[in-house]
Amino acid sequence: MADGGTLVDFVTWAINSYPADKYVLILSDHGMGWPGGWSDPVPGGSGDPRIPLAFRLGDNLFLMELEQALQQIRSETGLDKFELVGMDACLMGQVEVYSALAPHALYAVASEEVEPSLGWAYTGFLQALSEDPDISGADLGRLIVESYIQEDQRIVDDQARAEFLRQGAPMGGFFGMMGDVPAAQLARQIGQDITLTAVDLSVMPELLNSLNEFVFELQQADQSQVAGARTYAQSFTSIFGTQVPPSYIDLGHFVQLVVRQAGTSQIEGAAERLLRAMDQAILAEKHGPKKPGATGFTVYFPNSQLYRNPVTGAESYTAIAQRFAKDSLWDDFLLYHYTGVEFEPQAEQAVMPSASTAVRAPGLGQVQISPIRLSSQVAAPGRPVTLSADIDGENIGYIYLMVGYYDRAANSIFLADTDYLESSDTRELNGVYYPDWGDGGFTMEFEWEPVVFAISDGEKRVNALFKPQSYGATFEEAIYSVDGIYSFAESGESLNARLNFSNGQLLTVYGITGEGETGAPRQITPQSGDTFTVIEQRLDLDSSGKVTQTVNQEGGVLTFGVGGLEWLDLDAAPGEYIVGFIVEDLDGNRSEAYTQVIVE
Repeated sequence: MADGGTLVDFVTWAINSYPADKYVLILSDHGMGWPGGWSDPVPGGSGDPRIPLAFRLGDNLFLMELEQALQQIRSETGLDKFELVGMDACLMGQVEVYSALAPHALYAVASEEVEPSLGWAYTGFLQALSEDPDISGADLGRLIVESYIQEDQRIVDDQARAEFLRQGAPMGGFFGMMGDVPAAQLARQIGQDITLTAVDLSVMPELLNSLNEFVFELQQADQSQVAGARTYAQSFTSIFGTQVPPSYIDLGHFVQLVVRQAGTSQIEGAAERLLRAMDQAILAEKHGPKKPGATGFTVYFPNSQLYRNPVTGAESYTAIAQRFAKDSLWDDFLLYHYTGVEFEPQAEQAVMPSASTAVRAPGLGQVQISPIRLSSQVAAPGRPVTLSADIDGENIGYIYLMVGYYDRAANSIFLADTDYLESSDTRELNGVYYPDWGDGGFTMEFEWEPVVFAISDGEKRVNALFKPQSYGATFEEAIYSVDGIYSFAESGESLNARLNFSNGQLLTVYGITGEGETGAPRQITPQSGDTFTVIEQRLDLDSSGKVTQTVNQEGGVLTFGVGGLEWLDLDAAPGEYIVGFIVEDLDGNRSEAYTQVIVE
């Protein structure tokens, strides 16, 4: 699947063997957004060494290879255009991807976010196609979106639904119940964070022209405010790990935030035209309540760390998303945003910073935090302590609580808890919340109750570090994640993975196809006997108390079974704890202040 020649061979065979008036091509596997996807771990292979990201990821069907394959198919078969190209794969709903597909198809369907393991509801839309073979690609695209999840055979058919739930007895951990689950309720639960969009590709030239006008005007904006819009825009699962801010953001939500934060009359006019073009391009769109800011198109907007890295920056981006880099000014805008190199509206070639060009960070904060003040040095269950600190600086993005257990014998801190701290002024746009810290310094106060968290599989419980994924919503609406290693009982395969929880219940399980945290995510439906090994994070200290290294190590093992997994709140064990604040600026840089609390 990682070889474009395989795609060419299959499609040319299919077209020659089964002549038709219209052709639809659906590619289903693990997607990564603009890099492409369709990895082939067996027998494996290496990517193009001239492209840093391709060399790092190994053999995949990269986006430029996909477009080359589609061009070759059309050339060899005489096909004018595919009626529709569908991406039944994760994270492919990006403007970069649609730009690559536009010359080769009339319509396309893809998802901004990771797809559920169910994939598309093929029975639903294929039955409609069999009943009306003259259906247009536009109407078929709408059907694919409308039937997604809701009309999946494994949900609407009573017997298939019972078998689906029975296959993974741990599904009870997803839905908080066992036994007969109504179809509507099952669809609602699985659809919490889905996205899917059908696009009229004939509108892409107009959309790209509007995007170019918009980013050209963005040169007149305060780039720190643009960095704020990037930080607070609806984001989607990152393929580049959790150590950097999410870089796949919703284009429409970003544009609306730019208008709110940095809008001039010229920017507002260009934004209106771009949003109107997006509306014209979208035939159908749906998103779950956990992705309220999704509007249908994603775009890649890395922070300065990703941008200056050859693997994730312009050197790889412009080589893989070739057509988008040529036809759009987005790469020109990224160069301006991070280096100050201005561009003209006629620019029609891929650009990247020269080796001598310094990469700046418009979202840099230069944050200062005072030492933490405590209402008491001692805390206990039911007897919290109040932490306070004075914070000053620019471009403050998020502030987090950090709690760690201090192991004096090992001179290490085991991270136990982290969470967003809310500002007194929380704002909202399209259901996405973000903080406003105002201008000038302020005092942050937080009352810490000595509580830690664990996961129970029904037989044992394992302490776990829950990381927040969404800001400002209530606890019941927020999503928290736990990193670990997922092992399949049947195959013995293991891969890096993440559990997502909401309202105390397991929401989704993601695995990462690739080494480390960089690679294609995929959703996993747990089966009885599968295991999840929680990854613990430890900070080793030197004799002066400074962190010398961050160590990830394997912790307790949870087994999926009939009872599913449950999030538990526990009183913190007696001992010494390090508690404090982490202040993150709009570029993802962090400043920290901690103190010690004794828990009795």
